[in-house]
Order: sequence, then C-alpha cells, then structure tokens
Amino acid sequence: MRITNTGLIYDDPSQSTPGYVLISPVRGNRAILLDPDGEVAHEWQTAGGMTHWSYLMPNGHLIANERCADPRGVMLTVSGIISEYDPQNNLMWRHIDPYQHHDARRLDNGAIYAAFCEIDEADQKAIHGGVAGSEADGGPFGEVIRQVDEAGKTVWEWSFHNLDMDRYKIHINGNRWSYGHTNTVCPLTDDQYLISSKNLNLMFILDKPSGKTVWEFQDDELGGQHDAQRLENGNILCFANGAYSRDLHHSQIWEIDPATNEIVWRYIAKDDFTSFFSPHMAGVQRLPSGNTLICEGNKGCIFEVNPDGDVVREFVNPHFVNNEDFGWINWLFRARWYAPDSPEVTSLGL
Repeated sequence: MRITNTGLIYDDPSQSTPGYVLISPVRGNRAILLDPDGEVAHEWQTAGGMTHWSYLMPNGHLIANERCADPRGVMLTVSGIISEYDPQNNLMWRHIDPYQHHDARRLDNGAIYAAFCEIDEADQKAIHGGVAGSEADGGPFGEVIRQVDEAGKTVWEWSFHNLDMDRYKIHINGNRWSYGHTNTVCPLTDDQYLISSKNLNLMFILDKPSGKTVWEFQDDELGGQHDAQRLENGNILCFANGAYSRDLHHSQIWEIDPATNEIVWRYIAKDDFTSFFSPHMAGVQRLPSGNTLICEGNKGCIFEVNPDGDVVREFVNPHFVNNEDFGWINWLFRARWYAPDSPEVTSLGL
C-alpha cells in the first residue's frame, strides 16, 4: 500500500504536546526541524547522505550521522561520519570512522559510538545462532563501543565479545552480519552507558571503569528493539519492534522497571494491533506532558499517545528520498521532540 496522506494528519490540541520535532529522512541529505504545525522551521544540508538520526545540542548545533565515502563492515547499516553543524550549517567538528554505525553521541570531549570491527576466524566461530549463511561479506563482524577524544583518538573501547556469548546468542531468525547489531549507545553518566543490541534482543547498562554489565534485560519478544533510554523515574523506555514475534508481527512500546525487569507500561495499537509495525527502525520519547512520542520509522509516521494509549496527534513525513536500494522512501530512524522554549530551539532564533 502506498502512502497517500502526508503532513499533519490529526491533532487534538487539548491533549497533544506543542513542540518542535527534528527528523532526518533516511538516505537524504537534510535534517529538518518541524514546527508545531508540521512545517519546516529550520533545516541543515549535510555533506553525506543521512543514514540514521540527528539530534540538537543546547547551543542549537546539529549532531548528524552521515555516510562516509569508504564504509567498512556491514554495508547496509554503516554510517562512518559523525558531524557537528552550527545553525548556519557551518561544519564545527567531524570524526570519520569507516566502521561507525547506527548511533553516536557527542561528548564534552569527543564522542562515543558503536562500530564494527574485523575479527579472526576463532572469534567468528564463537558467534552462535542466527540464520545460517546470512553473514555479510567479510563477516560476521565483531562490534565495539568506542570513545574518541576531540582529536579523534580512541581513548576507550569495549567489545561485545566480553558478553557471555553462550548465553546470548543471535536470535534464530536474526542475520549473522555482526554480533550485536548495536542501535543505541545512550550515556547515562560519564561512566555508564545504556546499550541496545538488536539481534540479541538485549539491553544492558555498561559500567565503563569495570567493563562489566550492571543491568541486563533480554526478551525475544522485543523483536529487535530500538531507541532504549532511561526516563526521569529511572525506568527504561524502548521501541519493541516485534520483528521476531512468534505470532502476528506487530510493534509495541515498553517501559521497564529495572529493579524488577517488569513491564510497567506498554503501548499496543488499539484498533488493529498489526497496523502498528516497523520491522527494522523506530524511535520513542517520553514527553514532559506524560504523553509518548512514537516514530514508526518504516512508515515515516510520528504520532503521540496519551498514557491510556489514545492517539492525540499524527504526522506522516512528506519528505521522500529516492534511494537506489529502496526506491522512494520516507523512512525515519528516529525523531526527537523539543519544547518551544527549550535552549535547542531558542538558540535557533525560533
């Protein structure tokens, strides 16, 4: 079914949360800040094709993931460039790592991100599970969480081979491109990071000084989850894609209490639960109002639900990209909401 309606489809002002939303159409060359009416309020032109997502810093600078000229590792998912642009589109900082993929966060001094890595035959054989014969060219690859300083020098690195690989196997229906398929590297403190591994259906908090995991949550019903984050109440929020579901495929939003690992809130589409589904990309954000912003990535749909799960606002990305691999797409890896009076927005003069 082709998308026929785009832009702001529905809004209930009595329940929705006014604000600006940043999107980065996948494989396009723009990052776009949408105003509360869904119109373009500000945009950046990027040098390389946008591969995954962007976010704003308090000074109004854009942090972007772009495609490098010579990507390494898993070709479909690699980015390779982390860039910082000011509001006038001037390049302020850039780090190039041909193995970087999916997620990257700017730090006070440098950045932290997920990266593929070459591994020897013994380490490749230590990777269990997944669909036989689905390895990427040169793979399966290993994966690391890598931190670099302002000059681009690696100052810390942690390998997924530090996990209990006999316990955490690639899902039986997952590809064997790499061990981890990391799609979230979320700083919690200077010393702890929340990590999301898609093909292991695993989220964990990594303690940097010890190199150990201090919290773990694994459930195959996550179905290749995305956009894990810690809420102000300490719970973990994520988009459970449902790509590996045992039954009818559909996505959900899960809020998990890390003290008990119980799901304390979830969103499932009310009218037809199979209508809500994004198999390989997506995002979520808890808003100050208590509502939840959901990015159904493969449909380019951004919608807001209240705590009862009622849709109070819906927007479909009208900014399509003609990509040689996928055709005309309006995919969004993530979307991020910003309050009208936030420093990110006011720094842009809006």
